Amino acid sequence: MVIYSTDFEENKMEKELTRFEKTRIISARALQLAMGAPPLLKEPEQFTKPLDLAMEEFENKLIPITVIREE
Repeated sequence: MVIYSTDFEENKMEKELTRFEKTRIISARALQLAMGAPPLLKEPEQFTKPLDLAMEEFENKLIPITVIREE
């Protein structure tokens, strides 16, 4: 079992996430935000859609989601 994390500073052994994993992480976070989860950005007021906010959180490496791949 191999574990890949979105926390790039802590885990130096990880590989880059695939486009499918990125999409899954962003969509899961957007759903959380749409259901009322608190945003992780300091100034979320500039975003009107949960998807835009989730994409910005992903780009800033704020989403605490871990991807586990089995090889």
